[in-house]
Amino acid sequence: MPKIAIGGDHAGFDYKGGLIKWLQSKGYEFKDFGTYSSESADYPDFAHAVASAVEKKEFDFGILICGSANGVAMTANKHQGIRAAICWNEDLAALARNHNNANILCLPARFVPYELTEKIADRFLREGFEGGRHDRRVGKISC
Repeated sequence: MPKIAIGGDHAGFDYKGGLIKWLQSKGYEFKDFGTYSSESADYPDFAHAVASAVEKKEFDFGILICGSANGVAMTANKHQGIRAAICWNEDLAALARNHNNANILCLPARFVPYELTEKIADRFLREGFEGGRHDRRVGKISC
């Protein structure tokens, strides 16, 4: 079972708490990289921490949550070897894994009902990379 790094800012705090309970119920090993309250916080602090942990291969996947998911995705994607994908439905989560070999799931807490985030995360974590023609394309992502 993959190891998961999870983090988010104040806008994602409640969703992160729910996803942590969900990860526990499914038996995933994980680490919470913060924030640890709903007080205003800077999303890059948590996105860099999660992305660094995945980049160093300390964790297999990351989950980042903020209001729109844009900030955490932009931040995480600054790291070499990180392919952070914003997903707001299950099909996008599957495609992010199948075609793009995404290793960090970014969830927009202000635009997705919480119940859907568990389904999106489940799909993201269960899907695999198809390789083939997609491998060539993914190989061209890093600068």
